[in-house]
Amino acid sequence: MKSLCILGSTGSIGKSSLDVVRALDGRLRVRSLAARKSATEMAEQVREFRPERVAMVEESAARELASMLGPEGDGVEILAGEEGLVELARDGAADIIVSAVVGAAGLRPALEALASGHTLAIANKEPLVAAGELMVRAAREGGGMMLPVDSEHSAIFQAMRSGEPSEVRRLILTASGGPFRETPCEQLEKVTPEQALAHPTWSMGPKITVDSATMMNKGLEVVEARWLFGVEPDAIEVWVHPQSIVHSIVEFIDGSMVAQMGLPDMRLPIQYALTYPERVDGGLGGCEVGQIGELSFGRTDPERFPAVELGHEAAAAGGTMGAVLNAANEVAVSCFLAERIGFTDIAGTVAEAMGAHKLVQSPDLDDILEADAWARERAGAGTE
Repeated sequence: MKSLCILGSTGSIGKSSLDVVRALDGRLRVRSLAARKSATEMAEQVREFRPERVAMVEESAARELASMLGPEGDGVEILAGEEGLVELARDGAADIIVSAVVGAAGLRPALEALASGHTLAIANKEPLVAAGELMVRAAREGGGMMLPVDSEHSAIFQAMRSGEPSEVRRLILTASGGPFRETPCEQLEKVTPEQALAHPTWSMGPKITVDSATMMNKGLEVVEARWLFGVEPDAIEVWVHPQSIVHSIVEFIDGSMVAQMGLPDMRLPIQYALTYPERVDGGLGGCEVGQIGELSFGRTDPERFPAVELGHEAAAAGGTMGAVLNAANEVAVSCFLAERIGFTDIAGTVAEAMGAHKLVQSPDLDDILEADAWARERAGAGTE
């Protein structure tokens, strides 16, 4: 039985992870849980899964949780603040750390997990995008291992088991294209938050749903793939695949292409990461070949989706540019959802911040955090 620490347990990935725990009854045990502020949801999770330790980023939420649990909370250690997440990430009693905290708050816990020799099932993009070089170094020096939970990177990870890393020619990340893959470009500036949040395939949180609509999620995934798999940015391509059945493809130097296919259900890559290197029946069902129908692929349109190229630029630049890409995008998406800027202004805001940034190569954590703060301020000022 594997012991889990789930950082971000009240978010969409965290909840799906707990669905996997339920489905694989007896294989996985919840050692600890963490969230930012959802005390009510956390109390429900504590009552069901009986973790030994819990962390709430907001101290008021930690006090609220303790009050809600009352005598039921006897024996449950409740930690508060971002240091609480770091403490759980270091916990030697956890076999796998699920990193699903939205935003830069997930960076330090992810680094600590790898430095402590843990297996890190990484679902949040921020650590690898903002600090990929540091993550790789922490894993190498601490003995930790990164297992991707993102469906595209999980697909690549699975497909790469068909060969050696030195035999890889290119990685092909697939994208649904979001709700606007056929919308005339001149109409994109009029897109509303409600329209951007109506994803045709996946059910996700608001930030990642908007990222899918702009295809900034693919720009971020290019940076992630560069660090996860040790390939150069020009060997990573993004293709639009509306059916979301082929989750990504690896082409090897002999011309063979290996793809991972499956229904668009995040529980599948989560389950694979939590049970790796085994495959088990979690009751998710299969993809009936006879019902798949046509599978189509098309190149991304740089005019419609400039965010993809921004990801390639950040991956090629390295250093602190990934932190700027990520932070500026977070601010821009937040401003768009608040109707302070238009849909097409999201990529423009990010591009402006990247263009103005003074790159730091081989950064340490302080450099990353400084670049993150600078980009947030720059992007925020640009949307006023």
